[in-house]
Amino acid sequence: MLHFSRMKQISIWFVIILGLLFALPNFLDEDIRGTENKPGALPKFMPNKTVNLGLDLQGGSYLLLEVNTDSVRINKMEATQEESRQLLRSERPIIPARNFRINDKTVTFNLSRPEQMEMALERLQPLNEVAGGQLALGNNDKTFVIKSDAASGRISLTITDAALTKLNRDAVVRSVEVIRNRITELGTKDPTILRQGNSRIIVEVPGESDPVRIKRIIEKTAQMTFHMVNTKVTIVEALSGRIPPGAKLVKSSNPAEPDLLVDRRILVDGADLTDAQQTFNQEGQPAVTFTFNARGSLQFGKATSENIGRRFAILLDDESITAPVIRGPIIGGTGLIDGSFTVETANDLAILMRAGSLPAKLETLNERSVGASMGDAAVRAGAISLMVGFGAVMVYMLLCYGRFGLFANTALVVNLILILGALSGLQATLTLPGIAGVILTIGMAVDANVLIFERIREEIAIGRTPMNAVETGFAKARSTILDANITTLIAAVLLLLFGSGPVQGFGVTLAIGIFTSVFTAFLFSRLLTSYWIMRAKPKTISL
Repeated sequence: MLHFSRMKQISIWFVIILGLLFALPNFLDEDIRGTENKPGALPKFMPNKTVNLGLDLQGGSYLLLEVNTDSVRINKMEATQEESRQLLRSERPIIPARNFRINDKTVTFNLSRPEQMEMALERLQPLNEVAGGQLALGNNDKTFVIKSDAASGRISLTITDAALTKLNRDAVVRSVEVIRNRITELGTKDPTILRQGNSRIIVEVPGESDPVRIKRIIEKTAQMTFHMVNTKVTIVEALSGRIPPGAKLVKSSNPAEPDLLVDRRILVDGADLTDAQQTFNQEGQPAVTFTFNARGSLQFGKATSENIGRRFAILLDDESITAPVIRGPIIGGTGLIDGSFTVETANDLAILMRAGSLPAKLETLNERSVGASMGDAAVRAGAISLMVGFGAVMVYMLLCYGRFGLFANTALVVNLILILGALSGLQATLTLPGIAGVILTIGMAVDANVLIFERIREEIAIGRTPMNAVETGFAKARSTILDANITTLIAAVLLLLFGSGPVQGFGVTLAIGIFTSVFTAFLFSRLLTSYWIMRAKPKTISL
């Protein structure tokens, strides 16, 4: 147990030096350590990442959001209404229909020619075969229950409860993904975005000094679509109620044209956007460039080729951002949006376009800001408690175990360095409960050494030589310490898997601390003991 091969010694010291290198940036100024975008005085191969502080330590914004499931249903039913109209007109002969209405979970309409009922029902079958239909819900479930009355030509499409439940669930999952993308685009370090219950989302953004901007970017649905401007009637007629079938009135950001009549049919969907960047137009005004994927490029090129001389509108959340005239085919898959932008609003729009649109509206249930001063106070309180606990343990170990207590204290310092290095290297977030996890780790590390030293005492009491007593003490304590740490590790893993926020912060430091404490107790402190015994060859051991 006290013999260490040269390779094992090198490995132990390598791990300690590596932990020290990763922990070092936390004690250096930013100008010295550098950042990802700004090199510092340290060599490039040196780590420069520091521990991320959680919301409770550095301040920031906390939001509790709820996905508006009613808007999920409404969006689905509106899309179904328009898709039904398109399916009936997709082939020859065209099947004319009228009186399209949405009532809660049902879309109803009447065929102008009831004798085309069988043909109409056949054309509507793809509604039960698209994403979210049979394949997603099971072979016996469909997205819609389709009912018909051959005499009156009336058809109703009612979404099933199973399909609606899946839509709502998918909307929450998609919302979490979009929110994470949007906040990451802002450059915020280590935000926490968690699902809570069936429809709620927790958002924590540490260090964000402008919570209003965070809230604005998060809550904006950002559903971007491209439509042709409808010119069948004048805008005055449309405002008086004469809206042609398949058209709708939308608000416009152009003060000279506050209202706009557009076709309901979507030429290109924002889901086909692959990139968007803030830029400047030819007049030097802030603008946004966008790029489509292959499918979007084809659709956009076809739409602009077939409608030269007409206007098309770009809608963001059913409000027209711009409505230029198509001067020629746009076949490159790129375009530019300009308007009354500032650099910040243009950049925010680009972020929204890159991150994707939310599938439903979000409502803020709780908004809380944690000030930096509160975070500083929490850091000071946590640091003081850590130092007091650390100091008390070190004094206790020295008084009780003398030289062996010194070995344990040295291992304890190394343990803290390894924890700090691991947190920095993994970019894990340190929270106030996380500091509690570090303090608990100190106790566990000392507990391992206490078990070992007490075993050594027992072996000395029965008359073993110093070397045999130390070897047997480490050997007999090993199984007990491993059992205790493995069960604690299981608890830490469960906290990481099923906990959220501060609970996860506690689990992170606890899990890291278990590995570092076993390493320092069984390898490093034993290595120090081995060095002393091999050189001093003591006749007796005082414990």
